[in-house]
Amino acid sequence: MTSDPRIGPIALPDSRARWVVERLLDGSGVTLNGDYPQDIRVLHPDFFSRILRHGTLGLGESYMDGWWECERIDQMASRMLLHGLGQHARTPSERLMYRLQAGFLNLQSRTRAYRVGEVHYDLGNDLFERMLDDTMCYSCAYWKDADDLAGAQRAKLELACQKLDLKPGMKVLDIGCGWGSFAEHAARHHGVSVTGITISREQADLARERCAGLPVDILLQDYRDLDGLYDRIVSIGMFEHVGHRNYGTYFETVKRLMPMDGLFLLHTIGANRSEITADPWIHRYIFPNGVLPSAMHIARASEDHLMMEDWQNFGLDYDRTLMAWLANVDTHWQEIAPRYNERTRRMFRYYLSVCAGAFRARHLQLWQVVFSRGRAARYDAPR
Repeated sequence: MTSDPRIGPIALPDSRARWVVERLLDGSGVTLNGDYPQDIRVLHPDFFSRILRHGTLGLGESYMDGWWECERIDQMASRMLLHGLGQHARTPSERLMYRLQAGFLNLQSRTRAYRVGEVHYDLGNDLFERMLDDTMCYSCAYWKDADDLAGAQRAKLELACQKLDLKPGMKVLDIGCGWGSFAEHAARHHGVSVTGITISREQADLARERCAGLPVDILLQDYRDLDGLYDRIVSIGMFEHVGHRNYGTYFETVKRLMPMDGLFLLHTIGANRSEITADPWIHRYIFPNGVLPSAMHIARASEDHLMMEDWQNFGLDYDRTLMAWLANVDTHWQEIAPRYNERTRRMFRYYLSVCAGAFRARHLQLWQVVFSRGRAARYDAPR
């Protein structure tokens, strides 16, 4: 027997399960009960068998339950992914179940589209106001010439505006407007009118408050139900919720809403491989029914509708962004602790840390892609 002061006496872990886990970690730079920040400190005897049975779902859930600790989960995750544990950490049954669901069901249909808003984005504006910065941008910042999170987020918003070549008086559509970050910035600094849509009631309410007095209209609406014509269209951090079965409809909708001389900017997380899969823990607790596109998915789905003008990858900037969000959560959690339980705090810490590690290991990417309908004018993207 051994003990931990927080949970009392615990039995020694099953030796066989522990041996398998140790073999998987061998060479990764992550050890069990070691002294380095990336090492896993095991607090529950069933930890090993749980992650062997349930893969990344078991790893995340057991952290939420307090079964293990790690000083730097981001370092742990990046080392594991660089060691090749990304696929081994998911059980075959989990991968098969998601593929079957995604194949036979449209997980991002109109009736299902609002679920991610209800589960994640509607969790509470007070939480996200403390996690994010004053811009309320919940997407990758652009750190090229920035020193802090707010500056990097404003740089990202301005980069998008410059790539869209905004001019005063233009009508702009923001698909997945979040808390109104881009809409507020574009309307205030570029003299455009913006229609923003979101599937989150909490986001819509706060976005309307933030954009009060500006030519901005915030709608609680699915992108497939849109009408009208817009000089420019932008979508920042929303495409991850579209789903592979809807990619064609998405680009067809953008084309229908944009004139021949229009421009569309797509800002999305991207996967290295063209697989229809999702991390089961992220799928259950953070972004239900989400799936990451690959470069091929985007190219194939858009080629019948739009012309690709520019493609930029600044995925490493997401590592720094996520770590800044994590620091904010740690700094301000006590301000909102009465509203949220300890399991929710650990859920967010795990989510932000693991995702930071994934971008650091180049397991995930962040792309900004500019499309047109084949306009005659030369396009030169700013950087």
